[in-house]
Amino acid sequence: MAKNDPIKIMIVDDELDLEILFRQKFRKQLKENEWNFEFATNGLHALEMLVNHPDTAIILSDINMPEMDGLTLLARLNELKNPALKTVIVSAYGDMDNIRTAMNRGAFDFITKPINFEDLEITIRKTIDQIRVLKRANEEHEELLALQHDLNIAAEIQHSILPKIFPPFPDRSDFDIHAYMVAAKSVGGDFYDFFLIDEDHLGMVIADVSDKGIPAAIYMAVSRTIIRAAALKGFSPRECMDYSNQLLCKESVNQMFVTVFYGILNTRTGEFEYTNGGHNPPFIVAASGTVTGLATTRDIVLGVMDDISFHQKSIQLQPNDSLFLYTDGVTEAMNTSYELFSEARLESVLRETSNQVPEEVIQSVYSSLGLFTAGAQQSDDITMMMVRYHPK
Repeated sequence: MAKNDPIKIMIVDDELDLEILFRQKFRKQLKENEWNFEFATNGLHALEMLVNHPDTAIILSDINMPEMDGLTLLARLNELKNPALKTVIVSAYGDMDNIRTAMNRGAFDFITKPINFEDLEITIRKTIDQIRVLKRANEEHEELLALQHDLNIAAEIQHSILPKIFPPFPDRSDFDIHAYMVAAKSVGGDFYDFFLIDEDHLGMVIADVSDKGIPAAIYMAVSRTIIRAAALKGFSPRECMDYSNQLLCKESVNQMFVTVFYGILNTRTGEFEYTNGGHNPPFIVAASGTVTGLATTRDIVLGVMDDISFHQKSIQLQPNDSLFLYTDGVTEAMNTSYELFSEARLESVLRETSNQVPEEVIQSVYSSLGLFTAGAQQSDDITMMMVRYHPK
């Protein structure tokens, strides 16, 4: 039922003179193409006419008719399961038992004979309003289904651009790396990435976009592409952040930004160079089991100011030392009492699992999060990445 299309109303009654009366009483609505009437002599005739007029919106039906009465017609109409087709029953005032039966069987409303046409017009307009509400609700439902379909595709695309095959470098025995992400919505703003820059240098990125949902997912994809492209040029962490920040500032919309930690591990010497653009500092999990936070470079997020220069630091990893990278969806996860999981709890889990391989450590952290937040809704993306250095 388009906005400017006439409302199709079917009158079902064996009194043939009703057609002349209806066309006379509602001539204004007919002339202005607001309503359109079809007439059937009984329930069977009405069902036959519905085949040719499937867009009929209202059926105004008498109860007592030959061949098929109004109550039987109502039962057959219910089988169509069309909530946008409304039936108004017409019967004598003293026929309240049948009217009650009709209402129990799904009639939208009723009017009594002799028909008061002013009352009938009010009833028809009320019925039309209800039909429009139902059709709009159905349209919104279809729109939501289409949006969910698009979100599912977006989630598949987003996950497809993140490394997800582990171990990613099965021929390398000098390091072990694993990562995991769970979006708070269908798509998220967190991302991780890692790649071999050359034979001796492993680049790794973890980041968190300031927003959630589809805008964050798009910005996430742009950020990940820019950072990876700059890193694979052989830029140092500081140079990579300088270059990426300038591009992101040019592309930034709605004041979005991204926190980024980017580091390069020399897999031959164990030297780890890094820059931290406003991100949660990773943890160093030493082979001895001690857990310490990585010193920050005191740099701000990317995508806000294009005239800044980033800084760089380096540490020396010892054999079997690990780096645990994460987003704030881990430490700021809340339980039903609104308590945060916190850095302290994360450190505790890392200490307890320090002898486990990166995949097992990440699984342990995620399990601990699940136990801590049991019953609470996930409010932020959860992303973790861990690399263990064990040179040849």
